[in-house]
Amino acid sequence: MSDDGEGGRKNLRMPEDDEVFATVTNMLGANRVKVRCADGTERTARIPGKMQKRIWIREDDVVLVEPWDWQDEKADITWRYEKSDADQLREEGHIQ
Repeated sequence: MSDDGEGGRKNLRMPEDDEVFATVTNMLGANRVKVRCADGTERTARIPGKMQKRIWIREDDVVLVEPWDWQDEKADITWRYEKSDADQLREEGHIQ
């Protein structure tokens, strides 16, 4: 086991350029979910084809979304955090 001296802290994927943290609030069906983003905006997010049936997304999951340039109320999901990873993000103050 590798230990980096911080009690098992993992290096997690952090938001890049246009990405923001979000929490899934509602499952809409047809590969769409409603998310509340860290910037305070409620958006409809799309689960891309490469994640379908490989990564299961449920309500209250913490995800990274990339808002659309041309329609700010919509976004694409780019990453889903495991529960333990989301807890680590909360402890470090990145999300509420």
